[in-house]
Amino acid sequence: MGFDDCEGGVLKAQDTAVELYKLAALMLGDESEALSLVESTVAEVEVDPCAPEDGAVDIARRHLVEAAVARMNEAHPTAFAVPAQANGPASCIEDDDLSAAGISAAQIAELISGAAKGAGSGDRLRAWLDQLPPAQRAIFVQRAVLGWDNAATAATLAKGSGVTSGWSAAQVSESFRQALCSLANALVHSEAERVTA
Repeated sequence: MGFDDCEGGVLKAQDTAVELYKLAALMLGDESEALSLVESTVAEVEVDPCAPEDGAVDIARRHLVEAAVARMNEAHPTAFAVPAQANGPASCIEDDDLSAAGISAAQIAELISGAAKGAGSGDRLRAWLDQLPPAQRAIFVQRAVLGWDNAATAATLAKGSGVTSGWSAAQVSESFRQALCSLANALVHSEAERVTA
């Protein structure tokens, strides 16, 4: 198929590659690893830039996330072990909604946009993501950035890590709430430092 075969196909393919790179960088935290992951995803998943639906792009996203989890699991072999169901005290929030942690959708969008551009508040997001355990990082990116539900996130964790039984939607929800508590705490401290500076 030539470049003239569909309107905007080349631009759509470029946009998809950029989106996949940003996603890989958030998942892995390393730009060179992210680039390598995008290259392998593009080589392994056929994306028709002329297709009217985003189905092929979604397949590429899922493939990239599963491959990122696999790489994270290789680097940290016990990081994706299925956690025991929590019986202790509840986390700082009871719901796995961003607003329950006192974080607005606008704040998340600003953090993610900054992380993608490599500036400003994105530095805070990248630094915070680097402090999370790998499983929480992967869960946060899938839930907060991609908007996937707990069941879909559990499925990508299981497939990417090779853990065929375990990760339930409830365990993903609990890990996501822990990550949200951590982010809310980091944002409060960051704002306090900014105000007192």
